[in-house]
Amino acid sequence: MRLKVGTLAGSFNLSTFNVFPIPNPQSPMHALSIPTWIIHISSVVEWIAAIWLIWTYGAITGDRSWWALSFAMLPALVSAMCACTWHFFDNLESLEWIVTLQASMTVVGNFTLCAAAGLIWRSASQPNTKATTTTGKSETNIDAS
Repeated sequence: MRLKVGTLAGSFNLSTFNVFPIPNPQSPMHALSIPTWIIHISSVVEWIAAIWLIWTYGAITGDRSWWALSFAMLPALVSAMCACTWHFFDNLESLEWIVTLQASMTVVGNFTLCAAAGLIWRSASQPNTKATTTTGKSETNIDAS
């Protein structure tokens, strides 16, 4: 982002203020614009918030399968942080291993999220043991008075 000051009065040359940059052959083609950075960073923050909210939901309901989902989301969070790190350091060749780590964490994250979804499905399909008796039938109390 460049900002050129024109005079002492403080006028700005807005043509050099690159919020939505036009491709320039002299600038690196992998440079991210401010809106793209906002999307990258807000996605990471939203993912962290989602992990916390899912953990809290699991604590409130007492269903530990939701805790498994919040743990299963961590590899995808690492993948997103790898992408931000890679772009922050201007795609340095010495950090190319971060791209491999990002791809690996995406694959691991997809499998862990699938497994966590299966745990939630299995937990939801089990009958509620609190409302049944030892014979498996629901308990009904009838007051005949």
